[in-house]
Amino acid sequence: MQVLIVEDERNLADALRQILEEEKFQTTIAYDGEEGLSYAMSDLFDMIILDVMLPKKNGFEIVQTLREMNHHTPVLMLTALDEIPDKVKGLTLGADDYMTKPFAPAELLARIYALTRRKGEMILHELSFHDLRLQLDTCELLCAQKHITLGYKEFEIMKLFMQHPSMIISKEELITKVWGCDSEAVDNNVEAYISFLRKKLFYLESKVEIKAHRKLGYRLECDAL
Repeated sequence: MQVLIVEDERNLADALRQILEEEKFQTTIAYDGEEGLSYAMSDLFDMIILDVMLPKKNGFEIVQTLREMNHHTPVLMLTALDEIPDKVKGLTLGADDYMTKPFAPAELLARIYALTRRKGEMILHELSFHDLRLQLDTCELLCAQKHITLGYKEFEIMKLFMQHPSMIISKEELITKVWGCDSEAVDNNVEAYISFLRKKLFYLESKVEIKAHRKLGYRLECDAL
């Protein structure tokens, strides 16, 4: 899952990143409101952790703009403000939940899981496409009686393909969603992992292929079963 952290206190932003990455989330940090809004408008994130007091544009303005532009990514507002009117304002403008600093990491994670369950992200345990099944809890890819465990990035790429089976996904989007917006990964990294996945599909004897579409990206396809 991709989480955007919009927080100008760098120590706190780094702490949030560490907490989330220990849970295997991919994170991107924005240190001011304008950068945060730009990232949030991309619709590349499954969850946004948003501070209220930010330089350039505050959290209230960000969440209001997102909702007015019909962006529905879950937003957890995280702030030192503990006055009831501030909480009411944030929720009224479109935030999904509100936490006051300082916070307990366990509660933060519980709230994130609750919000993503509401969105539907955490409900499914398996994805399927033709003769393939992807187990979301064990990272196993199955075809008939054969199965193989995928590495973390292999799993994230295959999950993205199987969540959007009719979509051609570009290398740029794969890098953003799997490696993160601030990653130094390049096209060659994507090509290498696509190669790994193709070899595993061959091992499974699946009829599904990862087809390349020139200058566009990749898509799962199955000619016949």
